[in-house]
Amino acid sequence: MSNIMNTFKLHDGHSVPRLGFGVWQIENDIVADVVRTAIETGYRLIDTAAIYGNEEGVGQGLRDSGIDRKDLFVTTKVWNDSHGYDATMKAFEDSMAKLQLEYIDLYLIHWPAPKIGLYHETWKAMIQLRDEGRIRSIGVSNFNTSHIQRLLDETGVLPVLNQIELNPRFQQPELREYHAEKGIITESWSPLGHGQADHDQLWENPILQAIAVKHQRTIAQIILRWHLQLNNMVISKSVNPHRIRENFAVFDFMLDNDDMANIATLHDGEARRGPDPERFRLPKTS
Repeated sequence: MSNIMNTFKLHDGHSVPRLGFGVWQIENDIVADVVRTAIETGYRLIDTAAIYGNEEGVGQGLRDSGIDRKDLFVTTKVWNDSHGYDATMKAFEDSMAKLQLEYIDLYLIHWPAPKIGLYHETWKAMIQLRDEGRIRSIGVSNFNTSHIQRLLDETGVLPVLNQIELNPRFQQPELREYHAEKGIITESWSPLGHGQADHDQLWENPILQAIAVKHQRTIAQIILRWHLQLNNMVISKSVNPHRIRENFAVFDFMLDNDDMANIATLHDGEARRGPDPERFRLPKTS
């Protein structure tokens, strides 16, 4: 049996599920049903963002689930065109109106967009919203160490987590080490790879295939379990009910040391598929 608990304690004292459900690229008109299926499966963390265009449907799915609000953990994110103190305040109100929630469990800066140069002002607005009780926890997404250090230097407040591109081909060991030193949780997006090329390379990889056969699990389950044993949070995503359930069934087995060491060999520091946080500014992507 697994020795991994299904929740993390953030450095601000709040608890968060280790495994969440993401809704990137799920259309607003179907996302309510998908969210309800995920919650029925057992997911309690739902991860959306302003730029996804589906916050209204997510809110409907949360209400339709019949699960008490206090037992759900909702994440959304402020987009790059809303950086700055006042713009962030407005973006937050817009997200709240669409989700129809009284508070957000976790609010993230989606990208640092350093060329805009206002993410530190966005952070100050988020601190204010947290202090008012409208947000429980505040964090970032796609930040490098220099971006996080600037937030700390200017406000004295560290993010509770950083949601980053992370999968067996792109493991970000240096950034994960920095997070661990600072008490910041690493949260993985696109944990099964980013795009069809990554998917094909991972699913056809003989190391992952052998580990999957060894444990009588799918490759997706092996990869998600690997994330958990790295002490990461992880966001899975599917619109297929069978895969939604399958991806949640990762707490009842454990990879051994050889498995973990073999997966570590798959890392390629040049395998980033998403945008570079230093250069990315406005295009619509995760």
